[in-house]
Amino acid sequence: MRTSIRTAGAVTLAAALLATACSSTETKSGAGSAAPVTLGNIRLVSYSGCDDMLAGLRAATAKNVGPWGLGGPPILYAEARSDVASAKAGAAPPEHSTTNTHEAGVDEPDLVKTDGDRVITVNRGVLRVVDAATRKVTGTLKLVDAEQAWAPADLLVSGDRALVLFSGGGIIPYGATAKRAPSPGPRYVLVDLSGEPKVIGSLTPDGSHVDARMVGSTVRIVVRSQPRIEFPDAGSDIVDNERTRRNMEVVARAPIEAWLPKYELTSATGVTSDHAVGCERVSHPAEYTGTSMLTVHTLDLSQALAETTPISVAADGDTVYGTGSSLYVTSNPRWWWARPIDSVIVDEAPATPVASPPVATPTATATPATTPTVIATPATAASDLDPAPTLLPEPPEARTSPPPSTDTPPPTDTPPPSDTASPTPTATPEEPPEETEVHRFDITAAEAPRYVASGKVPGRLLNQYSLSEHEGHLRIATTSTAGQDSSSAVYVLNADTLAKAGEVGGLGQGERIYSVRFIGPVGYVVTFKQVDPLYTLDLRDPAAPRKTGELKITGYSAYLHPAGDGRLIGVGQEASEKGRTLGTQVSLFDVGDPANPRRLSQMFQKDSGSEAEWDPHAFLYWAKTGTAVLPLNSWTGTEQTNGTALVLNIGDSAVTRTGTVVHPKPKPVNDTRFAPYDPGIRRSVVIGDSLWTLSDLGLKVNDLKNLADQAWIPFS
Repeated sequence: MRTSIRTAGAVTLAAALLATACSSTETKSGAGSAAPVTLGNIRLVSYSGCDDMLAGLRAATAKNVGPWGLGGPPILYAEARSDVASAKAGAAPPEHSTTNTHEAGVDEPDLVKTDGDRVITVNRGVLRVVDAATRKVTGTLKLVDAEQAWAPADLLVSGDRALVLFSGGGIIPYGATAKRAPSPGPRYVLVDLSGEPKVIGSLTPDGSHVDARMVGSTVRIVVRSQPRIEFPDAGSDIVDNERTRRNMEVVARAPIEAWLPKYELTSATGVTSDHAVGCERVSHPAEYTGTSMLTVHTLDLSQALAETTPISVAADGDTVYGTGSSLYVTSNPRWWWARPIDSVIVDEAPATPVASPPVATPTATATPATTPTVIATPATAASDLDPAPTLLPEPPEARTSPPPSTDTPPPTDTPPPSDTASPTPTATPEEPPEETEVHRFDITAAEAPRYVASGKVPGRLLNQYSLSEHEGHLRIATTSTAGQDSSSAVYVLNADTLAKAGEVGGLGQGERIYSVRFIGPVGYVVTFKQVDPLYTLDLRDPAAPRKTGELKITGYSAYLHPAGDGRLIGVGQEASEKGRTLGTQVSLFDVGDPANPRRLSQMFQKDSGSEAEWDPHAFLYWAKTGTAVLPLNSWTGTEQTNGTALVLNIGDSAVTRTGTVVHPKPKPVNDTRFAPYDPGIRRSVVIGDSLWTLSDLGLKVNDLKNLADQAWIPFS
């Protein structure tokens, strides 16, 4: 979610629904099984110098320029436990939860962090430190003016250092409105937490934020940039081919500085210095478009913010996955439009709006709705839906074509003519194969990452959970489409070379992937169109991965979370038999027998949705007590309800409702300069025997066992 699967904090309902509506159709027509992609190495190579780099970038960019310059369809972004920081000196802090991350020991940016002694949040441009024992705000740092409270921001914390990541452009440091223009790209602010919080440095790249990961105190930040080339306005009377020819001439004259990624560093004293990545630190694959550059910045939070020793790759990227020793950046083709593979559902119109997969739940504004209904599904019910899967490899299923879609795909762009001297109209080209490139970097050393290898697989991945490194191999799950047909597969690549070792395909014919989870040598893949097949995969032999079981049920799980030996939690949407989504569901699966996965229990609330469906950071599972917490928003045909935190108990065989936590209503804000407050609960953490929940309005503390109110910490 970005990638990413991460969604911004204070956003309007319309923007949230639009963003998730786009991500729900984030699949492209292309190869599918009809045009397989050859797997193999596409190793990066360094340029021999700036002249070589300039010639290569000009040539590659010229092939991708069009009548409107380099503009085109925008990239659509739809991201175990890890400790956040070392404990402060003194008594051991209480037991506490941490950010719900993909890999243990690899922290991910989020809205709130805790080390058991402190709760650190970034909210509406303000960083706050709250003492967990006294439940008082002990430090406040305003990072942007109130007019920029909309700016999305996340945190990474190591000891007494916090890195605040503002992912959007146009950010102005607090108090600097008159003397500094808005930054064109993201801004990363280093904060000292040892006393009253204070800024001790910042990094401002020229580009867009992709994602970041932290191992120990070392943060790797991935930024995407595009060439800074100004294309002239040729006027409306100029034909497209002539526009393209002129734009190619502009590219041929562009200097190397147009491509070299730029960034600025600001010291603790406020001194700002401009920098650019050197030619010697830029690599490229054998084939590249020249329209995008990926840069990895390295920051050690235990040190003063100095030179970040960035490295760059002439490639695109939209998803980041990290382990303790590797950083993976993947890119999907972005030069053609997304096309939905889900056919239109023919069903009776529901009385109330329902969610579309994956769904952005509306911002809550009123009181909670009805109590969730808990449905305990008998253990034998799942077997009635399961067509007796086998442990043996299955033959490929016969491909069937889904009903034709009524959606009309947007027209594709016409590429520039090959002969610029005498341009002639060209037919619409065949779309390039749908494939995902993967770049791996070694991050075992504290300095800049070391490039290891690159590879590619057919299809498009969903998010970072589609990737998993295990015992020297990378597993990657993707969906490939051909017209309105689709199928998913899991590929196993050698981590050292990213060459293919094995694959298992034929998953979800006519469907696309909605969630993936790899746990050791086992994989779980959920596909959906009208029913939800949960596939179990045996990945013990990298050369011969195989499907071992399948469970068909209505609805789908958009996020899967391990819950102990042989148990798996699924969070998503229930659906009618025709595939129309109905509301939030939380399922408990028995996956102890890989040949016979079963759903033991399900909680379902009609006409509702949860942020945890698209952002796993919103989901909390506290294994010690079997407590699960997730944000929940419900709505009727005319009214959005106030967001709550739904608290569940995940037992060995049942999901039961403990209760809900609700924050106070916000005071009306009539000044249109300020973003409205969102009372919806976004995150939850456990400290000792207490449950802490976070919204725009403040932090609420409840007893973990009975949810009795303990404290309310308002954000003034």
